[in-house]
Parts: sequence; structure tokens; C-alpha cells
Amino acid sequence: MATGQNTVQITSDVLNVDDAVKKVTSPTSGAISLFIGTTRNNFDGKEVIRLEYDAYIPMAEKEIKKICQVMRQRWEVEHIAVFHRIGHVPISESSVIIAVSSPHRKASLEAVQYCIDTLKATVPIWKKEMYAEGEGTWKENKECVWAASAVSSSAVTAAASTSSA
Repeated sequence: MATGQNTVQITSDVLNVDDAVKKVTSPTSGAISLFIGTTRNNFDGKEVIRLEYDAYIPMAEKEIKKICQVMRQRWEVEHIAVFHRIGHVPISESSVIIAVSSPHRKASLEAVQYCIDTLKATVPIWKKEMYAEGEGTWKENKECVWAASAVSSSAVTAAASTSSA
């Protein structure tokens, strides 16, 4: 099932699960799997009041489309919808919705898992947690491959400047 529709949407609008499901619904698919990431009200003992997302949208869309291509190569999936919100996301609202349809559940479940894990590791979308105390913290995704290489590059640069001093 190499052909199908990929819908990628990065928006400041409230995300709608029904819209994602409609994008992937098909009479030839027996399964639709969903991942919905929402804003929780706490992190590490601090009260979170909202999340703020920023993105380099052209590159983020390009990277998500690459993820869709890989999903199609690895699993028999029909339609894929990936919605990500940017801007302010209040408590309990969705930040990301991933919907995948396939003839059988195993393919769509595995594809959704791959999609969210890879999105967090490779797509240039940044999250800031805003706390009740007033301060906020930009969060680093531990899965993020380019952040890890940036840290390595910084360490190499720091080591080089230290050794030349």
C-alpha cells in the first residue's frame, strides 16, 4: 500500500481529533491508530500552566513528510495525518495528533509509535514549559539527535579553545 494521503499540519489553531480521524478514514482500512499528546499540569514538582511551542515550519513540514515516507516503506499503511500545534497550548489541550490507517492494527500501531518517537528526535519544533511561579524553561527532547550533536560540537569547540589557551 505505497500510495495514500499524507496530511501534515502545523498550526496555532486548536487541534481536532475528529479532523485527523476523517483524514485517515478509508473503507479499505480495518484500523485507525491515534496518538494524542496533551499538556499536563505538572513537571518535576512544578505546576505547569501552559506549553509554548515554536517551530521552523518549512523544515518541520519537510522532516515530518520524510517520516511519512519511512512509515510507508516499513509498514502497510494507507493514510497518515500528523497535526502539531505551535504557540500557547493550555493544560489538557492537544499539542500533537498522529493518526494512521491500515488494513490491520499492528501496522498502524507500530507506525504511530515510530512517528511520535522520530518526530521528537528529528523535527525542529521546540517546547517551553511555563510554570505558575512565572518562569519558563525550554525543554530539550532527550531523543533529539541534532541537539545531542550540537552538544558534542560545543564540547569539541570548548575543548579546542581550552587546549589552545
